[in-house]
Amino acid sequence: MRILKAKRILETIALALCVAMLLTAGAQVIAREQSKPEITDEQITVEEKNNTIIEAEQKEEKKVKAIAEEQTEMEVAITNKEYDLLARAVYSEARGEPFQGQVAIAAVILNRVEHENFPDSISDVIFQPSAFTAVQDGQFWLTPDSSAYEAVEKALAGNDPSGGATFYYNPVTATSQWIYSRPIITAIGKHVFAV
Repeated sequence: MRILKAKRILETIALALCVAMLLTAGAQVIAREQSKPEITDEQITVEEKNNTIIEAEQKEEKKVKAIAEEQTEMEVAITNKEYDLLARAVYSEARGEPFQGQVAIAAVILNRVEHENFPDSISDVIFQPSAFTAVQDGQFWLTPDSSAYEAVEKALAGNDPSGGATFYYNPVTATSQWIYSRPIITAIGKHVFAV
């Protein structure tokens, strides 16, 4: 078994804060709309509405990033099999990407293991139905290179270039419209990392 020290504790808090902030922002907009004297749609421009939404999203993203950057260490034991599965996931999902992008892919999987909305083991996260394209199309079974194993080691040591992300996608190839609704933390190589 391998022991890893990884920063993971605050993802749930970050997600809860995001939801709370969205609800608060929505409630404030509704309260403002209801408390204003009757104003016609022509008086409120679309641009003003968009600016309000953009400002709220930017504030939310800053708070998510700040929470994700805080580091808390916890021990998680993984087996040699899980270690190999993690390297296969990194290689099949991120070969050809910058090394930091490969580390970020491993970190996302580890972040999911620690997150309450995902399965509790590396194997279960990787093989969760429709979670990873490489598992679906068979590329997952390619033999990982040394870079994939090095990226796994970095992630297991607590390095998380994704900033606490639980999702990632390639905006050029992503087919799910839902993924575009996730708050973005960062982009590395061809992948966007989000919560």
